[in-house]
Order: sequence, then C-alpha cells, then structure tokens
Amino acid sequence: MAWLPADFTHPMRVEVCPGYHLRPIRADDTPIDYPAVMGSRASLWASYGESWGWPPESMTEEQDREDLAHHEREIAAHASFNYALLNDDETALFGCVYLDPPERSGSDAEISWWVIDELRDGPVHRAFNAFVPSWIASAWPFRAPRYPLNTI
Repeated sequence: MAWLPADFTHPMRVEVCPGYHLRPIRADDTPIDYPAVMGSRASLWASYGESWGWPPESMTEEQDREDLAHHEREIAAHASFNYALLNDDETALFGCVYLDPPERSGSDAEISWWVIDELRDGPVHRAFNAFVPSWIASAWPFRAPRYPLNTI
C-alpha cells in the first residue's frame, strides 16, 4: 500500500497564525535554518537526538544545507515532508513540522514539530501546537497519524 494517494498534492503554503506560515523547506533556507536549529540545539537534541541523532553538536552550515537538500528531494518524491515555520517575509525560520511514513503498523504517518527556544510557551507556540494536529486532520489523507516524539 502506498503511503499517499498517487494524486495527492501537498500544500505549498499554509497560514498558521497572523504573521506566520508553513511551506516546504528548501536547501536555500540554510541561512535561516542553521541559526534556528543551532540556537535551539539542546532542546532539539532532547527530542530528536536519540531517535534521529540530530542535530549533532558539531553540525556545520554545509551539513545543514546537505540535510535540507535531502529533505527537498524527499518532498519532491513525496517520500516525507519537512515544512518550515516562517515569518511573512521569510527572513526567519521559527520551527519545523515533519511528516514521515509510519514506522509501526496501525498508523499511517509519523508527525512531529518544534519551535525555537525563544518562542517556547508563548502565543505562537501555543497557536502552532493547536494548528498542527488540526492541519494534519484537514489537509492530509491520514486516518491514524502517530505523534511519537515530544513536540517542542
């Protein structure tokens, strides 16, 4: 069974809350992704480190670009999705949402997300936490998504 229907078109831009939207991440986002990731590295490692080994303490900007290029290829192939949380003019990255094929039977997707430390527990973070599950339910063809990691 395919992960997504053959005719599924993934969203290209999604409004999250005033001033913030999601769009598929690109390698060209490295200049705004790298500082966001490394600025929240300890928090990200606490959630993703054990499972993904990410982000490593010694990650370079070039390694981040390679990782984002890999995500960009996966998005184009509908193999998995990484959406960046951006401000309206896309000058800063504030977090990401990951949608991956299921690792366990009984689910049809693995979903996780994070925001930078500076937004933690604030209004954008709360809006994002409410938005993601609602968006998954309304815009994606999943019937049993799983949220395996603590989202931050």
